[in-house]
Amino acid sequence: MTSLDKPTEDTTQHDDARAVTEAALFEAFGGVRGMVETVLPGLLFVTIYTINKDLHWSAIAALAVSLVLLVVRLAMKDTVKHAFSGVFGVAFGVVFAMFTGNAKDFYLPGMLYTLGLSLAYIVTTLAGVPLMGLILGPVFKENLSWRTRNPGRKKAYAKASWAWGLILLGKCMILFPLYWWADTTQLGWVLVTLKIPPFLLAVWLTWVFLAKAPAPIDVFAEMEAEERAEEERKAAAAAAERGEESTAGRHRRET
Repeated sequence: MTSLDKPTEDTTQHDDARAVTEAALFEAFGGVRGMVETVLPGLLFVTIYTINKDLHWSAIAALAVSLVLLVVRLAMKDTVKHAFSGVFGVAFGVVFAMFTGNAKDFYLPGMLYTLGLSLAYIVTTLAGVPLMGLILGPVFKENLSWRTRNPGRKKAYAKASWAWGLILLGKCMILFPLYWWADTTQLGWVLVTLKIPPFLLAVWLTWVFLAKAPAPIDVFAEMEAEERAEEERKAAAAAAERGEESTAGRHRRET
């Protein structure tokens, strides 16, 4: 290998690591379709409510579109976790708003969820088990190996979790005052506006931190290698045992 070859190989490995990270983040967070499924029900709700101020029709339309998105996922035999979460989130909002009669309460369960999620990111990071590692560890096939065997990745997961926690907390600091002071349409449009940009910023920062981190340890590949090694050891032992029995048989025939 010449001195000119090594940078090329390093660059290739770095590009591969970036590609793997991008694919894992895309899978974990749902990609473009996941963002659409997150934004569309709330956008439809606030649009209809802005036009006719009818809580019932706005709620029915939001729930209906979330169910349609779920059916499309099922029909395409695609992963449904993001669509299911969207349906449950919208359903909670609809039930809450219908129960109180206050259209703003359609947004309250989602706001409380965002606040709880931001605190979960922060608390788990302070506890030494950053939530982003728990979410992405299985996606990268490393499970919890980053906790004790890969300190560089643990540090990257901690940075990413801090980013998510603080970004979501900042979002809550904008939305909760509006819940008390603004009307339904103002709150709704601000909430819809804040759906995607903070999410993209958090995903981008996660990608930056993980792209610079050491490669994940594929614990599934390790287990498969251990199983193959164990099978080979047993096969070798069985072959040796058969060889000893064959040798012993020849000795008996000779005597």
